[in-house]
Amino acid sequence: MSIKVSNITKIYGQQKALDDISFEVNGSEIVGFLGPNGAGKSTMMKILTCFIPQTLGTASVCGFDTSEESIEVRKNVGYLPEHNPLYLEMYVKEYLEFIAGLHHLKNVKSRISEMIDMTGLQLEQKKKIGALSKGYRQRVGLAQALIHDPKVLILDEPTTGLDPNQLSEIRNLITEVGKHKTILLSTHIMQEVEAVCDRVIIVKNGKIVANESTSVLQNSQAENKQFITIEFDKETTRNLLKNVEGVFDAKNIKGNTWQIEVRTEKDIRPELFQFAVKNGLAVLTMHKEEQRLEDVFKQLTK
Repeated sequence: MSIKVSNITKIYGQQKALDDISFEVNGSEIVGFLGPNGAGKSTMMKILTCFIPQTLGTASVCGFDTSEESIEVRKNVGYLPEHNPLYLEMYVKEYLEFIAGLHHLKNVKSRISEMIDMTGLQLEQKKKIGALSKGYRQRVGLAQALIHDPKVLILDEPTTGLDPNQLSEIRNLITEVGKHKTILLSTHIMQEVEAVCDRVIIVKNGKIVANESTSVLQNSQAENKQFITIEFDKETTRNLLKNVEGVFDAKNIKGNTWQIEVRTEKDIRPELFQFAVKNGLAVLTMHKEEQRLEDVFKQLTK
């Protein structure tokens, strides 16, 4: 077991940031650790990386107890915190040499070269970190988290500040690294979770409210809910659409495009076509959507 958390509670003064949390993460598994702001995500990650102690309970990484064997835990963990701490006056390669020295690596030059290639820092490697964009600073943070070849990666908002191209590249990197390492990943971007995570743990007010694979979670929360996006050639109204059999609600997205919410297993697209004919409308586009992870997240955390 790469990560094992048993009945962890963390109290700050009068505030209970984590409340009796337990979960496990297996080897070569990418797990999304999700929750609204203040839910306790970063606190849990800081406990697992030995930055802060828990108040109650136990946690282990690769079989090493975070309280009793913190040095061994740190040898096996790569950590990218939410607020990426970097020495801005250092050059990229200089900083990675410094980190490699902290880990007592022997093959320093080859490992730094490998990290620069892996994280796409080739064109920036001779610059000072302070001169880099936020996206490239995140890449430097990923490089330092990976440089000692840890068995477990803990990434707190790793794609913050990345443009769409960089976002895709980092997602691909996380997916590739996840084939050989255990990754616990915190993010607010649900598309990112759907793209890279095998399983999702959702926390709310310091408690776990879901711990399932992404597909199971979406299906278990669906409750026969469907969404149909339909575009007409002319205007219509919400009240008219709600009168169609099977329509629970209708939301105007833009212009003559509507999102129809359905609370039944029945496919009501034929009824929507009949509605269009009856009201002198032409259907320009129509497609049925699966329930999004974002919708499930909102249901569980609101």
